[in-house]
Amino acid sequence: MKTMNDYMEMSYRMEIIEDKEEGGFVVSYPDLPGCVTCGETVESAVANALDAKKAWLEAALEDGIPIYEPDDLEAYSGQFKLRIPRSLHRSLAEHSKREGISMNQ
Repeated sequence: MKTMNDYMEMSYRMEIIEDKEEGGFVVSYPDLPGCVTCGETVESAVANALDAKKAWLEAALEDGIPIYEPDDLEAYSGQFKLRIPRSLHRSLAEHSKREGISMNQ
């Protein structure tokens, strides 16, 4: 079982969004549902986010709420397949050949 320090050392993705209506910045951790805070500046919002992360993790450990590890980019290849009409495929293949580039670019 992981400890509080183990979870605090993990690199959870932080999302920072400017609040244009109220001012300041809103910060959340997508992998920690409901872990949201804000601050007047980016710096204060990030500092508040670290406190919010710690409080969220403490509450989750105390209440037995599952804590998921951060989303890992290594699980994604950066590729996906796309079905297109054959005529468009031909056109793209011809165009890439004229340009001297791979269709994978």
